[in-house]
Amino acid sequence: MGQQTRVGRAWFLFCKLQYCLFTLYLSPVLTMQTASHRVYVNEFVVYETDLLACNKYNSSLNPESYEIRDRCLYIARSCQEIRAHYFEFEDGLYYLTTENGVVYQTFCDMTTDGGGWTLVASVHENNIYGKCTLGDRWTSQQGSNPFRPEGDGNWVNMNTFGKVEGATADDPGYYDIKAQDMSVWHIPNNKQMKDWNPTAILRYHTETRFLSQYGGNLYELFHRYPVKYNARAPLINNGPSIPIVYDHGDKQTTKAFYGPYAQREFEPGFISFRAIHWEWAAMAICSGTKPKGGQVDAYCIGGGGHFPEAAPKQCGDFTSFAWNGYGTHKGWSASKDMLEAAVLLFYR
Repeated sequence: MGQQTRVGRAWFLFCKLQYCLFTLYLSPVLTMQTASHRVYVNEFVVYETDLLACNKYNSSLNPESYEIRDRCLYIARSCQEIRAHYFEFEDGLYYLTTENGVVYQTFCDMTTDGGGWTLVASVHENNIYGKCTLGDRWTSQQGSNPFRPEGDGNWVNMNTFGKVEGATADDPGYYDIKAQDMSVWHIPNNKQMKDWNPTAILRYHTETRFLSQYGGNLYELFHRYPVKYNARAPLINNGPSIPIVYDHGDKQTTKAFYGPYAQREFEPGFISFRAIHWEWAAMAICSGTKPKGGQVDAYCIGGGGHFPEAAPKQCGDFTSFAWNGYGTHKGWSASKDMLEAAVLLFYR
């Protein structure tokens, strides 16, 4: 791959200087024939191109498609590599190549804190009334079951859900990229990609390089801190809590998004992993918060396969965010803004 990378970059720079695009062949792994590329937030298409990626014979591309197609000449495993090696500074869709040569498309944040952030996964609640039903792939899609303590197990496997072109489809970067830090965006459902950044209700990143201590990505971190029912004891066996730097919002706005009762249970200004409930259910990520109590279902997302308290009322990707009603912002219920926002996870 090293020799291929050097050759690919040399040809790319040569073509740029000669003002010629797409008139050469690179490695066969970069020859794709996908006729359409779509990005989804929930079930709504928010970005679509008519490009035939890396097919030099296609002459029907619009200018925007040419720009994206140009990017598929790059050979990189992360958005950080693209920014550093190919001098791309614009947010948008790019192509990445895994260690094993799989090419996939994802969104790159090239502006926040120096840029180079790769979108690797997202979590959203497609139906808060469905308790561990279809769509709850970050907990269980087969109900709350103590005999399936890890649920669907997607925090620690290599599933890509069959949609490499989708921003919420969770691409191979989740387990392939070796990173140091994370960034998280909470964006209202069904927003156009160009509006993700300006409409986000919360954006933050870490700066402690904490992922280096846990294998370089969430795939490895959750192997060390299994997200499953009855794994360990509450609080004392929670995973790490990492301080965050806010890009939009602050500790006060973070706290205000959650229910009044939940606000007493956490300290804002952190991202936390593998939080364990008083009844031993495990939640995967507490976005913007550090647990102080055991009612983590009211402010943490994702989890294992069984949630015993009032089962299956807690079971789902957004657990108990509607415990006291949908978007009521009363008792344990989160605000409607938080409930109806997708949580995008980035690496760098």
